[in-house]
Amino acid sequence: MSNHVLLVEDEVNIIEAIRFLLSREGWTVDTHSDGSDAADVIRTRKPDIVILDVMLPGRSGFDILEELRSDAQTADLPVLMLTARGQSRDREMAEKAGVSRFMTKPFSNAEVLTAVRDLLYVHRQST
Repeated sequence: MSNHVLLVEDEVNIIEAIRFLLSREGWTVDTHSDGSDAADVIRTRKPDIVILDVMLPGRSGFDILEELRSDAQTADLPVLMLTARGQSRDREMAEKAGVSRFMTKPFSNAEVLTAVRDLLYVHRQST
């Protein structure tokens, strides 16, 4: 069974760190950096998990998440949302939009790995 993650993030350092970390653990990691067409890219690539930044060029991660949740094809897709702003308002907006898990930058490698593994496990148990 494949482990495929799509990372929607525009910060090169974070892209490289997460790609390295997950690739080392056997994940296939695709990346995308533009919010304006991110939902279409997610539907096309059909990842097991999406890691989605809140602040993206073209469209916010909140808007993308709401679109994913309103589409039957992606309604149950696990989404780990990342934000540089750890404000409770951001967390509340993410939860309202249907996020699977929320993580504040900076984060540790162990936090990312645990979150991705847990989301995949829960998703596969429910399908």
